[in-house]
Amino acid sequence: MTNSETYSAVYVAHFDGTATKVGVADRWLHRGAMLRSLAILLTLCATLLTASVFADDHGKPPPFVAADFEPPRFVDAGEFVLKPLGPELVEVDYAAYMSSIEHIRSTFSTSGTWPHEDISMADAMVDMQNEQRRFEARESFAYAVLTSDEQIELGCVYVYPSSKRGFDAVIRLWVTKDQFDAGFDTTLYRWTTAWVENAWPFSAAAYPGRAIPWEDWNALEDKG
Repeated sequence: MTNSETYSAVYVAHFDGTATKVGVADRWLHRGAMLRSLAILLTLCATLLTASVFADDHGKPPPFVAADFEPPRFVDAGEFVLKPLGPELVEVDYAAYMSSIEHIRSTFSTSGTWPHEDISMADAMVDMQNEQRRFEARESFAYAVLTSDEQIELGCVYVYPSSKRGFDAVIRLWVTKDQFDAGFDTTLYRWTTAWVENAWPFSAAAYPGRAIPWEDWNALEDKG
């Protein structure tokens, strides 16, 4: 059988400075060239993938809370308790804010649009589902403030990420009109500031409408 394979001359260098001429089959030279090209291509792909992942991570805002932080799921404050808002609390939550529409509108925010008379129980359930989803996704944390027997909602506490520079969290809270008249708003605010300071990992929590007037808060620079 005739061997039709072709050979090319390759010089092998030695330590003494001499070189020996040897014959190498062209198929091995071609295979070596292909392997080198493949290695270069794989290296380029890996570099591009790493750069893409870094760009994605670099462009994302930092998480609201660290991965190893476990947000409280039940807080016993003695005279009242806190539980995350969710579908199981829809009825007591609905009853609380619908009993104090005008009061909450004038004390909770500057928009004056929530709550309103047209909110249905179905709307309330959607809201509770959204609050629960955001809690589980660690995007924000909304709590019902309940009587110790968990039968009546006295108000709510919200822990949100801050949109303003210089603060990593925004804390909002409201109480029903009856509880406000009884002085509970002051009690809850004082308790909440201590709770956030001791139980949460924030370096600068803001209380717009309370520690910071709304006008000053709105004038602060937004985060990019």
